[in-house]
Amino acid sequence: MMQQSSYLLCCPCHFGLERTLRFEISKIGGSDIAAQDGRVLFRGNAETIAKANLCLSTAERVLIQLGQFKAYNFEELFQGIRSLPLEQWIGKDDAFPVKGHALDSKLHSVPDCQSIIKKAAVERLKSVYHTNWFTESGAAHPIQFTIRKNIATIYLDTTGIGLHKRGYRRNSNAAPIKETLAAGIVDLARVHSDSVVCDPFCGSGTLLIEAAFKAMRMAPGLNRRFLAEQWAQIPRTVWQNARAEAVAAIRHDAAFEAYGYDIDPEAIALTEENCRKAGVQPRIHLMQRDIADFEPIEHAITICNPPYGERMLDIQHAQSIYRIMGDVFPADKAHPCYIITPDADFELHFGKPANKKRKLYNGMIQCNLMSYYQD
Repeated sequence: MMQQSSYLLCCPCHFGLERTLRFEISKIGGSDIAAQDGRVLFRGNAETIAKANLCLSTAERVLIQLGQFKAYNFEELFQGIRSLPLEQWIGKDDAFPVKGHALDSKLHSVPDCQSIIKKAAVERLKSVYHTNWFTESGAAHPIQFTIRKNIATIYLDTTGIGLHKRGYRRNSNAAPIKETLAAGIVDLARVHSDSVVCDPFCGSGTLLIEAAFKAMRMAPGLNRRFLAEQWAQIPRTVWQNARAEAVAAIRHDAAFEAYGYDIDPEAIALTEENCRKAGVQPRIHLMQRDIADFEPIEHAITICNPPYGERMLDIQHAQSIYRIMGDVFPADKAHPCYIITPDADFELHFGKPANKKRKLYNGMIQCNLMSYYQD
């Protein structure tokens, strides 16, 4: 049966979260796991594909890697695609759009590469299905390609809309943090089922919601659908079983609680709405509060994404907030803090050196996750 076959899978992720994602993949049964810059490769079957889409909190999407070959010219690209067993996944009526990118390669025109790959895929499928015309009226099986240093890697996208779209944040305030990055920060902050978490700049509530998901073992993809759910090549029972297993794993008995503050009443209202959509509203307590009025909670983990000078406020104003944070955050073993910031001088303004710094990217912005605790 198809679901017992093993496939090479690839999950892109934020730079800096590879180890976190690798551990997540091991928990869902992935094997032969190899972390690279910005992605993790592993092997799994159709059940693994379903679990990966539903359960991985730091992956951007789940790709099936179909092949990899040298492509210095269009003929090599064409023949490389034509040699792939596309019919294993793409049916006679299925749609197979093509998109991708090229970097540091002789083949640098993305539109031309798309055209060649599409033609080669058509030729391959024509020879299998003995037809000259494809309606592409069925389920979408997007072909993705990367050509890097003249090596072409070809994937099928099983996810569709990126995995950071959990379904709870249809609206957001200015400068939100991406859900997958927030989940990675929550993991690095060592949030557990009995943790108390506080975010004094809660914005649209992303860090609080991802912390609740982590603590309660709620699969982040439970409230959305994925492209591969429509594929005839993966039985519907695979998805039904994966969803049932994810629902059964939720820890309703977790003692987790969280507190969110923001100076903006609209942010508080937005966070409350998103927490309700995410199904974690009873665990999260919200209040409009200025950072200057912050009162630390004993043994709570403070996790926050304070305002960035580049996006929302002028840099001087942002740095004045960092100074206030340094005054009101004890930042010790009883009050650990995890703060993501792009400001290279954050520690200077905060007034305390971080115990640990980890380089992360929030979109295209290079940041550091500043960890404050006593060993």
